[in-house]
Amino acid sequence: MTEQAVPHMSRPRILVLGVCPGRPGEPPFRIMEIDGEVIGEARTVTDVLEAAAAHGLPIHDLDDPDVVRFVGGDKYTWRLH
Repeated sequence: MTEQAVPHMSRPRILVLGVCPGRPGEPPFRIMEIDGEVIGEARTVTDVLEAAAAHGLPIHDLDDPDVVRFVGGDKYTWRLH
């Protein structure tokens, strides 16, 4: 029997979920989690960096999926399409 390699996908400590519509008169936002706990809304990539730093997790590379994972878009996705 041959074993098949299963790709390893790490779970980053920081997760930024897909864009949600904002309330009337407010911009869209993305829910942000740290260590599996919802910590709030992010409206810009700066919000992500600030929230991570406030929780003792400075982000040095937003493109490293082992550190931060953006779901439903990337670090540039902040509007509904």
